[in-house]
Amino acid sequence: MATYSTPNRHGYSVRFSPFRPEHLAVAASQYFGLAGGGTLFILEIAADRKRLVELQNFHWTDGLFDCVWSENDPMLVVTASGDGSLQLWNLSTPTLPPCILHEHKKEVYSVDWSQTRQEQLVLSASWDRTIKVWDPHRKVSLNTYIGHSQLVYNAMWSPHIPNCFASVSGDGSLRIWNALNPQNASALCKAHDAEVLSCDWCKYDQNILATGGSDGLIKGWDLRNFSQPIFYLKGCEYAVRRVQFSPHTLSMLASVSYDFTTRIWDFKHSSDALETIQHHSEFVYGLDWNTHKKGELADCGWDSLVHVYTPQSVKSFYNKL
Repeated sequence: MATYSTPNRHGYSVRFSPFRPEHLAVAASQYFGLAGGGTLFILEIAADRKRLVELQNFHWTDGLFDCVWSENDPMLVVTASGDGSLQLWNLSTPTLPPCILHEHKKEVYSVDWSQTRQEQLVLSASWDRTIKVWDPHRKVSLNTYIGHSQLVYNAMWSPHIPNCFASVSGDGSLRIWNALNPQNASALCKAHDAEVLSCDWCKYDQNILATGGSDGLIKGWDLRNFSQPIFYLKGCEYAVRRVQFSPHTLSMLASVSYDFTTRIWDFKHSSDALETIQHHSEFVYGLDWNTHKKGELADCGWDSLVHVYTPQSVKSFYNKL
């Protein structure tokens, strides 16, 4: 396992670069994101894969809650901030200030870059109850999506369907949107009897999504029939902060929770976790699979630690194949 400490910064988000398998971006905040500034760390996994080395860092005046790499420029990272703005950082010009996109009225808690090659668009979800779509080359958003009655925690582009994204909210709902129609969600369901903090799309089936709630549950959904979940995953003692499907296996997911754990699941195998990893001593917030290295996972949390590792259950799974 490779580990890095972000002293006096509490980790909120970690993402592997889609271009360089050894590079990661980490969004972190001072004072648990309640006050102070934020820092974007660019890290590199050392050749022995036992250390993480800091390459660059960038400071912002407010807390940073999420980050995402551009899908068409290996030197561009977008961060989401507590002051309602997005920052576009160009790693090749570290002395220049970022490009700022600022329309949200409250914290931006989630940012995502479109996965389909037909478009290069950024998605932001905010505590002002709105979602916005941006062309990163324009200062003004392309559209604003209103429908959630509480703050929006997460919005994620479909990796399969152009102009399609999902959003989840403190109102307990999961909504599916066509980006070309900002007036109304295409579909919605009451996903949890609690706040929904995270959603993600299956990488191998365009109709399957997962949601994670403050009730500690992870639920799977089929776009074609929202009447009931297609799977329930139980075991987290507190809220599920982030859930993410594996990029290499249809039915495998990872989750991180406020119970200080990272868990590995296979929804076709069991509703119980395959493995529970307890290497954080605070809330775990950030999670990402490495698309370039099968089974490799990164997580980060409020204990200021970033870990990169391959869980034992995942190694065993692939060794059996």
